[in-house]
Amino acid sequence: MSALEIVAVAVSFLGIWLTARRRMLCWPVNLTACALYFKLFLDVRLYADMVLQALFGAAILYGWTVWARGRDQSGEIVVRPLSAGQAGKGLAIGAVAAVAFGWLTSRYTDAALPWMDCALSSFSLVAQYWTARRHAASWLLWIAVDVLYVGMFAFKGLWLTGGLYGAMIVLAVLGYRNWQRARREDA
Repeated sequence: MSALEIVAVAVSFLGIWLTARRRMLCWPVNLTACALYFKLFLDVRLYADMVLQALFGAAILYGWTVWARGRDQSGEIVVRPLSAGQAGKGLAIGAVAAVAFGWLTSRYTDAALPWMDCALSSFSLVAQYWTARRHAASWLLWIAVDVLYVGMFAFKGLWLTGGLYGAMIVLAVLGYRNWQRARREDA
């Protein structure tokens, strides 16, 4: 456990909590967390997760823009439904990306856990896109991904980060409930 990991965990927790509460401040906080985790994952050779942080940075900028335009009259972020077709397409893209990047990193890098790392990274990007698009279902995918991340980080000895992802499961459950409630109220 390093000082970098401790700070990254604290900033990430705050960012996810703000996201679950549908607060615009989540975007700059999450961007800071990405930068911190980029460095941490570089240090422990989880390259797919390192690249994921850079891609999350771009997705965060996108989400920040979408959320700024997706407010109701009172300034609250409007939650939108995710159709079965959109969900299927997103999951298929995640699966194809997982296989492609898993093969590349297992063949051409010294990545510690290339297949798992790439699969979790790919589906995390799908979940992040759904979050940016304000779909409550994003939280369900985050729950599934975060459960597996806990195991991967424990295996790598990143106990504090594994604990963060355990807490993020709880935050994702709360986020899903909050976003579902908001969606029902907006309907």
